Amino acid sequence: MTSQFTHDYTGIVLHETPLIDVRAPVEFARGAFVNAVNLPLMNDEERHLVGICYKEKGSAEATRLGHQLVSGLIRAERTQTWIAHLEKYPDSIIHCFGGDLRSQIAQQWIQEAAGRLIPRLKGGYKAFRNYLLTELNTSLEAIPVLLGGNTGSGKTVILKKLPNAIDLEALANHRGSAFGAKLSPQPAQITFENSMAYKLIQHRAKGYRSLIIEDEGSRISRCIIPKAPAEYFNSGDIVLVELSLAERIENIFHEYVLEAQQDYLAYYGESGLAEWFLFMSAAMEKIKQRFGGHLPEMLTLLQSAYQKQRQSGDTSGHRRWIEMLLTEYYDPLYQRQLKKASRKILFRGNAAEVTDYFKQYCAD
Repeated sequence: MTSQFTHDYTGIVLHETPLIDVRAPVEFARGAFVNAVNLPLMNDEERHLVGICYKEKGSAEATRLGHQLVSGLIRAERTQTWIAHLEKYPDSIIHCFGGDLRSQIAQQWIQEAAGRLIPRLKGGYKAFRNYLLTELNTSLEAIPVLLGGNTGSGKTVILKKLPNAIDLEALANHRGSAFGAKLSPQPAQITFENSMAYKLIQHRAKGYRSLIIEDEGSRISRCIIPKAPAEYFNSGDIVLVELSLAERIENIFHEYVLEAQQDYLAYYGESGLAEWFLFMSAAMEKIKQRFGGHLPEMLTLLQSAYQKQRQSGDTSGHRRWIEMLLTEYYDPLYQRQLKKASRKILFRGNAAEVTDYFKQYCAD
């Protein structure tokens, strides 16, 4: 028989159990868990009205108002939404903020309508979040190893081939540079932390001897790596992947021009190329303090390449501003950071050699 509650937080993480979050959308936006879907009991306005009532008249009146606002057809529609989701994900667990009234009501309505008891998360969002924070601040026994290299070296491609690696940029939904923003937004800071905790718990459970991550620094655009894991990550030595300038130019060209433009066209339609150009121009402006006197020239190269592409479809001109961006900005910047960190370099080589090194010396 299904239990009314579950507090197996570790099991939820290891199996990435689907979660039905019945908090209001505004609460969900502030922070959520992996594999959680927001199917609220009350929308933002209803929650706001109940909150005012609670402050002015107390808990009993607020509960009564909540039942009035979510009744009849509204109650039936929201219950059916939960049931439809459970048909696709029958192992789902329900939670609200504190694990009490809202998730209890959802659990009861589902049982009445579908004849099945769906467990709710004991302690709700608050308790599970505290568990994840504790795990996030618990050091791993695995030895951290940083994957470094100049921009365009294909570090993310290498990480994806290694089972004992964690791709922090993927968790942050950002490529980690001034030009790395994606069309979909970055997660809220709390959501980023929750996702990182999931990955660290899963890594620990598999007993890997080492943890491989990219040499990121303390933040990935808007997402800040918390102090404890940042210190742990940065305590590791480094493996450098080294590609020729020509190879790196091609990597950046394919990712930041060809692939990015396709994404913009899919999202914006006919205005996609123009939107891409505006984004790239704005990104260059953001780094002008560090880029110095080369910025006007690079902007001119970008504009010329864009105009040529619009006129003839020829994208080759973009390689010129990419080369300048790498040689005059990113390469000197990374070399300064590398010297400042004074990390031991364990190995250096091309992508294939670095991948083989990780598989041979940093395996399970």
